Amino acid sequence: MGGLAKGLAVIRAFGRDHAALSLSDIARSARIPAATARRCLLTLEELGYVTRSDRAFLLRPRVLELGAAYLESMDIEQITKTQLEELARKTADSAALCVLDGVDIVYVARTSVRTLLRLEAHIGSRFPAHATSMGRVLLAGLSAEGLQRYFDTAKFEALTERTVTEPGRLRSLIEECRRLGYAVVEDELAYGVIALAVPVFDHQQRVVAALNSSSHSRRTTRARLVRDRLAMLQQASREISADLASIPWLSLSAQI
Repeated sequence: MGGLAKGLAVIRAFGRDHAALSLSDIARSARIPAATARRCLLTLEELGYVTRSDRAFLLRPRVLELGAAYLESMDIEQITKTQLEELARKTADSAALCVLDGVDIVYVARTSVRTLLRLEAHIGSRFPAHATSMGRVLLAGLSAEGLQRYFDTAKFEALTERTVTEPGRLRSLIEECRRLGYAVVEDELAYGVIALAVPVFDHQQRVVAALNSSSHSRRTTRARLVRDRLAMLQQASREISADLASIPWLSLSAQI
């Protein structure tokens, strides 16, 4: 059980103001030898709870599994409920909040007044980042090193005939998203699905989540979606960013 205690001490070394830590920082905070800290980190990395960026270590969203009881009592759905419900009411469609986990996006909150044919997401749903508006927003928020790791590991599967799978084209779209501050994806994840997404930030203005509004591509166009919903999404993002600033794990996912 000593090993478990040391592993938990390593996880507790991270915090909102200490999202990226060196091996020596972790060993000092956990009060264990550097060699022991390294063994713990390698195990946590293998299990998917920790990732590396150069010489720094960061927690990954999977660490949420260890705090499920706390997160359920905190209820992130409740924190974002007002903004998501307001977006869904105004658009008569769906609104969702996602984070990046490896090469996928993961839904952490969602509200809908309309069911999209052939595709219905729920809390915990995972979709490949390259084919989604929220994925491109989250990828645009990565560091250069983090984005390169993504391109080194992701497999760009064509989910429809319109899915962008060419790495150079995808990089251009991610860069465009970074410049514009939003992304629109149409018929790439599934036929009939069109979505507009914007970033959500932590207290240090790092992208920690993505917020979107989606509809059926036969009901609207890309230009109309941006014209009618971008301002609403940006306002909701500002409100959610302020609310989520107090949630440590979301800040820790910023540079993954």
